[in-house]
Amino acid sequence: MELASYGQEDLREIIDHFVYDGQVEDIRPFGSGHINDTYRVFNTDSSLDDYLLQRINHHVFADVKGMMDNIHQVTEHIRHHPSTDWTQETLQLHASTASEWYTMYRGAYWRMFDFRKNTKSYDLVETAEQAYQGARAFGVFFRLLSDLPVEQLTMTLPEFHNIILRLRTLEGAVKEDTEGRAREVQAEIYYARSIADQMCQIEHLKQANHLPLRVTHNDTKFNNVLLDAHDRGVCVIDLDTVMPGVIHYDFGDGIRTSANTAQEDESDLACVQLDLDKFEAFASGYLEVTRDVLTPTEIEYLGMSGALMSYLMAVRFLTDYLQGDRYYKTTHPLHNLDRARCQLELTRQILAQQEALNHIIRRKV
Repeated sequence: MELASYGQEDLREIIDHFVYDGQVEDIRPFGSGHINDTYRVFNTDSSLDDYLLQRINHHVFADVKGMMDNIHQVTEHIRHHPSTDWTQETLQLHASTASEWYTMYRGAYWRMFDFRKNTKSYDLVETAEQAYQGARAFGVFFRLLSDLPVEQLTMTLPEFHNIILRLRTLEGAVKEDTEGRAREVQAEIYYARSIADQMCQIEHLKQANHLPLRVTHNDTKFNNVLLDAHDRGVCVIDLDTVMPGVIHYDFGDGIRTSANTAQEDESDLACVQLDLDKFEAFASGYLEVTRDVLTPTEIEYLGMSGALMSYLMAVRFLTDYLQGDRYYKTTHPLHNLDRARCQLELTRQILAQQEALNHIIRRKV
């Protein structure tokens, strides 16, 4: 989707809409997110924080106020949580000069956070220890929010992870075929259809109230956790999608992005493998913090959740490809198709190893 461009003068004017310490030395693009535009704001005083300035894509996040209220609730809940067993740093929002958690500039919504210095994130997990540390950070995040009443949060993206509706949208895109691309992806469409019933099991359990609604992150790809210089988990970031959900969304997306040996958009499918050591490390880190608050049904379907989230992303990427790449940022004409094929291959790998994955889960709880 087309986005307005912003020069240094614009960005400095936007920053001055917020309350912050110090003075701006430089502003540079930051990160590789699909949706929002992010900039690192360098402070002239190195003893003070730098900042992250973000343009919120309100075409995706239409309820900006609800989203920012959710983020504020969650960060304050974590910051002031009385637990002595589980603690975690959290993002610090900066209020605007109008005492809001966002501001508007030229028709766009903007917000600002502290930038966490001396931290890093990984698009591709290099070691099992990194997988463990990141998973533990996600687990602590979930655990600290387990006593936040889920009804207090706004459902900002209704049916965001509803695979039944995502499949319906895919079928519509196949039927309409506005870009004339359906013919070249018949194998992918066939495979997606062939496992659809299996992939809808968790959604059916959710709709039947067999899985409890939780406060979930809903976008726990591994680069949404910050690690320190020693690869210890520090802070969970990118909280736009925090809202009511089921734990399988978070556990599954963590597995999808930490136990895959390849990047999300790898075009050589021979490189796409499920790393069982990293799966076990992720399960260890996550479940050592969360296992005593999970129900037996939640635990039973954790092994399937990585397949669900890989499949769901494949369906979304394939739909976007068929519709002309309108949603996700792309860098070349086949980018969404590469993403879809990679995620379908990962889905195959996870389904083929369900017995081993379930055995690991049982040992960790």
